[in-house]
Amino acid sequence: MISAGFEHGGNVTHRHLDGHSQLLVYPFESQMGNRNFVDFLASVERVQYRYPEFPEGLTAIELYEQMIDEELKTFLRKRNGSKFKDADCQLVESDRVAEFERLLGSGPHSRRSVIEAFFRSTFAAWKNYYTKPADGMAYVGYSPAIGIDADRIVRDFPNVRIMHIVRNPFSAYRDTKRRPFPQPLSKYLITWNIYHSTVEMYAQMHPENVRIFRYEDLVGNKEAFMRNVADFIGVDFEPAMLYPSWNGVEIKDQIAPWGTVLKSTEDYNAEIIDELNDAEKAQITHATTALARHFGYDDIEYLSRFYRA
Repeated sequence: MISAGFEHGGNVTHRHLDGHSQLLVYPFESQMGNRNFVDFLASVERVQYRYPEFPEGLTAIELYEQMIDEELKTFLRKRNGSKFKDADCQLVESDRVAEFERLLGSGPHSRRSVIEAFFRSTFAAWKNYYTKPADGMAYVGYSPAIGIDADRIVRDFPNVRIMHIVRNPFSAYRDTKRRPFPQPLSKYLITWNIYHSTVEMYAQMHPENVRIFRYEDLVGNKEAFMRNVADFIGVDFEPAMLYPSWNGVEIKDQIAPWGTVLKSTEDYNAEIIDELNDAEKAQITHATTALARHFGYDDIEYLSRFYRA
């Protein structure tokens, strides 16, 4: 699983793993959450981005409907209403549901088995996916901020790898302002601190399963970054990891609609900071200095002006 804050490069990283011969990469965000899990962080993050809970006694079809999975279900059910309507994804939902039901069997159904069937059924039904699922391949999902549920995910999948992307809050906030309904700056900064400090805790608790990667390292040196990723998730490094793609085809222009971060380059990451006004920059600095220094942002040239004492 890939985790990240909003406009932190989670979609960008997701697209860079597409095309790898050992990975089966979910087509859009894999929003597995449902409305049955509520905790003290429920006000911070929307339910579709959390790790789900399922009531006992549900049928396979009922469990399938429990998961919000908004991006793919919208594409399958009302394609003209999907931001991915032009994507060449030949997948019929009834085929996916039939595979999901077959994989789960008669039950009882554990949370682990439901999540596994969620991924397996998608690729079993996807007719024009560029490669075929095979033994030994790993499934790759992306759901913003799901790293805050890492402890529960590790409980179900002891061999899971959760890579969490942290991005400097200046560039990240500038990109989130492109949304039609962006978060207020204060809320964005509070969640920036919550996401990354929480996942840092889980990275210390589960070092084999959870690791934080800086987005700035991805755009600064893609090959070094992706070699570290390959080592962490247990696959070979491949050149396809050096560029974003979808269904094995390189994305040569903007990564949208797969994300609001428009380009995966260091120049873009640095230049958009100065599209913020001075008051925004000052508030971001005040709110994030302690954690930003922990992640070494005071040593990055275009960020050091904000974080060096």
